[in-house]
Amino acid sequence: MARQIAKSWEGRTSRRLRKKIEMLFAQLKRIRKLDRLRLRGPNGARDEFTLAATAQNLRKMAKLIPMPTPRLA
Repeated sequence: MARQIAKSWEGRTSRRLRKKIEMLFAQLKRIRKLDRLRLRGPNGARDEFTLAATAQNLRKMAKLIPMPTPRLA
């Protein structure tokens, strides 16, 4: 049954969407050093993860803003 679902259109779409999310988590863990949470308790872990995800989103948004061209005197 699982193989049949995996070969279907919905299965391919699900894998593609999951890959996008997994790549973001991998970047948070590897590049942002979020392999271990430093704050204690569920609230601290949630806050730390929220801050890391916000930083990641801000980096993505900054890349969308075009840089002004420097003026030569």
